[in-house]
Amino acid sequence: MKLQGPALRLTIFVGETDLWHHRPLSTEIVHRAHRAGLAGATVLRGIEGYGASNHVHTTRILSLSDDLPVVIIIVDDETRIRPFLPTLDELIGEGLVIVEPVEVIRYVGRDRQVSR
Repeated sequence: MKLQGPALRLTIFVGETDLWHHRPLSTEIVHRAHRAGLAGATVLRGIEGYGASNHVHTTRILSLSDDLPVVIIIVDDETRIRPFLPTLDELIGEGLVIVEPVEVIRYVGRDRQVSR
């Protein structure tokens, strides 16, 4: 897939314990993005944060949280990101979804190596 120039960055903020049918919500989002043919997705686990609930979640040992923030980032062409947004309406009960314009400078993958 070739991706260069103007694109959109879709950023999804959810909690680590958020589930979709007994499966981590972030995993479900990544797999649906893959099936939708989006260029790629990355999941990042936060070390501290708070959101609409106004409760601070942290990895600090004295106030260790079991629901740390998780961020899913997807970058692709607008014509592929916009049709994916209704999928998020179905999946996300609590969280934040933002879309920002970005410029892709370089997007190059590795050749898949065949296992022998």
